[in-house]
Amino acid sequence: MTSSLLQSLNQIFEAGIAISALSLFLRALTFNLRDRVSRSFAIVLACLVVVFSGEAISGAVEIGNVQDFWLKTQWVGIVFLPAALVHFSDALLETTGQPSRGRRSKLVVIGYIISFLFLLTLFFGSLLGPVTFEGPVPHLTRTSLSTFFIAIYLIAVIFSVWSIWRAYKRTKLRVSRRRMWYLMAGVLFISFGTYPYLQIGSGFAFANPEIFISLATLGNMAVFFFLLMMAYAVAFFGVPWPDRLIKSRLFKWFLRGPATVFIVLFMITFARESGNYFESNYAVSIPIITAITVLFMEHLITLIFPTLERLFFNSGDQGNIQLLQTISDRLITTGDLKQFLEAVIASACDQLQVSTAFIAAFDQGGIEQVVQVGDKQLLEKIGLDQTLLERVSESQNGNQSVFAWGDFWLFPLFSPQKGSLLGLLGVLQSGKLPLEENQRIAMNLLGERAALALDDRNMQQQIFNALQELEPKVDMIQRLRAATRYDQREMFTDLDLLSEDKSVNQLVKEALSHYWGGPKLSESPLLSLQVVQEALKENDGNAVNALRSTLKEAISRVRPVGDRRFTAEWILFNILEMKFMEGRKVREIALRLAMSEADLYRKQRIAIEEVSKVVLDMERIARSDGNGGGS
Repeated sequence: MTSSLLQSLNQIFEAGIAISALSLFLRALTFNLRDRVSRSFAIVLACLVVVFSGEAISGAVEIGNVQDFWLKTQWVGIVFLPAALVHFSDALLETTGQPSRGRRSKLVVIGYIISFLFLLTLFFGSLLGPVTFEGPVPHLTRTSLSTFFIAIYLIAVIFSVWSIWRAYKRTKLRVSRRRMWYLMAGVLFISFGTYPYLQIGSGFAFANPEIFISLATLGNMAVFFFLLMMAYAVAFFGVPWPDRLIKSRLFKWFLRGPATVFIVLFMITFARESGNYFESNYAVSIPIITAITVLFMEHLITLIFPTLERLFFNSGDQGNIQLLQTISDRLITTGDLKQFLEAVIASACDQLQVSTAFIAAFDQGGIEQVVQVGDKQLLEKIGLDQTLLERVSESQNGNQSVFAWGDFWLFPLFSPQKGSLLGLLGVLQSGKLPLEENQRIAMNLLGERAALALDDRNMQQQIFNALQELEPKVDMIQRLRAATRYDQREMFTDLDLLSEDKSVNQLVKEALSHYWGGPKLSESPLLSLQVVQEALKENDGNAVNALRSTLKEAISRVRPVGDRRFTAEWILFNILEMKFMEGRKVREIALRLAMSEADLYRKQRIAIEEVSKVVLDMERIARSDGNGGGS
């Protein structure tokens, strides 16, 4: 009974880890894939998806050749996991201001090459033998090469932990150091949580099957927990969002993803075990249980998440955030304004028993209709011109509430607070002025309602204008704050390079467009980069030539190894070479590379992004050298 319970619990965690890792992988692809830490973590997640999917599926099937396939699939993830961890740890270390001088980056490449070689040995039957059902669980038999792989596996884990420890030592902020601890512990537990699979087929696993299953279950529980902790820590890399927003989104993802998955898996397992115990057919109830559980969780999350968000993430700034959220929810949009004003003129038409009316608003010295109803020909003849504006001004000075204009009665609309003229309510004449007392009161009330809506809309527009001016500054601060989480030297980064409208990609594009001369090169903010300043010595103190040589070096690093070709792997370099350095026309390049002009522009954008990344890497290395950086 105990063994069966452990097996069921182990299967729940295997499936849960696979699904959670897949969800995290998709999340990484969606939000911050451009960040190197996030990209390398996505590779680790992909390995875990393969490992635990293969294990979960192989444990659920009973056909030998099918199990053999999924067990080998599982080992594809295990084989590449060491290289992925080395890659991830190297990215972390680089983020803290310790870029690779070539040794670590080469080691990452070597790691993937070794993994690929082990993959070949796996499918040729050298790394592991055929599937066997002896021991605690079905597994692939071990070979002499398996021991060698385990040694490589452990070396990679030790190196990864050491690299993260170096990154931790370089980090100064308490919150950033804590997240480095999460990542270090996560690498250890993920490595050794996967490690029991490496022990299948060993003497220990044969001699102690229940202990092995217990360790595997505990390992899977640890993997799940620390996977979430790693996802939490990695979520802060590569995004300029406030911490509270990152935490809130990640928590919501956790509730809708892993938490829901585990509860569903638990309910399904409970239904299965109950069916086996009572010898009943539980298969019919599985779809119903799954649907009800998912619906219940979604309803529960919708109800409790706003409260949890206020308690855990917005407590310190709750007032301001709540105000902004309230404004967002109750914002008077253009559609809302028209809908309300249409209701006003409909009421005016009903009150005066007419069929045509309009509301016009003043805007920057002019006037235009906002909403109208009725005879279009009459509405076009109103004459919303300067003469009307002068007439309105006279009525305002005389404090006249209504006056005749052509076929219409016009009611001026004044701001409730400032008393300024906002617009006009016009209705088709239905008699003679003055209006009856009840009509006058009703039209005054409708005019006040319309004026209130126009005034609120104007105030909102002023707020929007202020926010538009504030947004670049706020964005710049958030980007700078995000950049300094793990490397305080980024505080000295040129703010122009961090602003949205002056992104590095745009600056590099502009400089390349004037590569052989022009203001976008000679006046580029890139001239202030330290790597460019260091290149002055080699260019006789000429700053423009120094920037040109820096860009040339960056392009050369995009170039693949070997002789130049016109194949897929050479497309980015060929575009850079032909477009900017040779100055060829777009049509000529497109014909030479056998692609459409639209595709060429897309590839050109990617090529420029690659050059920008290289320039930033060169700049980081230059700064690291200037500050006594290590390997």
